Amino acid sequence: MAPEEVKEFLLEKAERYEVPDFIPQDPLSIPHRFTDRRDVEVASFFAASLAWGNRVSILKSLESLMERMDHAPGSFVMEYEESDLKVFDGFVHRTFQEVDAKGFVRALAGLLRTHGSLEQAVMSGWETPEDPDCLASALTSFHCAFMAQEGVAPRTQKHVANPAKGSAAKRLNMWLRWMVRPSNRGVDLGLWKGISPSVLHIPLDVHTSNVGRKLGLLTRTANDWKAVAELTASLRAIDPVDPVRLDFALFGLGAIEGF
Repeated sequence: MAPEEVKEFLLEKAERYEVPDFIPQDPLSIPHRFTDRRDVEVASFFAASLAWGNRVSILKSLESLMERMDHAPGSFVMEYEESDLKVFDGFVHRTFQEVDAKGFVRALAGLLRTHGSLEQAVMSGWETPEDPDCLASALTSFHCAFMAQEGVAPRTQKHVANPAKGSAAKRLNMWLRWMVRPSNRGVDLGLWKGISPSVLHIPLDVHTSNVGRKLGLLTRTANDWKAVAELTASLRAIDPVDPVRLDFALFGLGAIEGF
């Protein structure tokens, strides 16, 4: 395809796939249940962090987590006592285990008490929020702040990506997409107003990367942060205001259409 044909093709697919119909089977359905800001922030972070593997398994694990937190994740995180963390005993989702769930609660509580919101916790490490090139360092700063909270086991670091080590940070980028992009189409949450959709980066996975390569938008063979930056730059050339809405097109083409 010529560049203009690729642009029209992806914009059409994004329009088709950014619809709320898929939400009931998606981890995004979990934060959609809540209206309280703190509940949404905490539920969305857990949902994005556990979003790998079979969707049925993901939703089952997230249901278990929400039940263990009395379906009030924000209140649980802010009001728990150490003895309350026994509710996570026995929890396992792939390599995410009870020690990680307990560490997440401790870390999120610490970040919320320090910054007031998870949005501010992310933005605190973002030297120039309007500059997309600063996103990697902001996520690295968030990773370091998260792991520095008291009571977080070293093993938990593998569940909070660090772009400085080359990670594509798919789940963190997906979390940011959920929280930042406008909610007017009934999909993403649009809760965070301090970060512009224009600086977001693609949640790179096997589907979005493969389709990106087939369309000539990505040349790098490894699915790492450099690939994220390259593909996002290509998408920004198509839509500089909201490049990550094309995530819906790339994912739909790969996962649904087998493009």
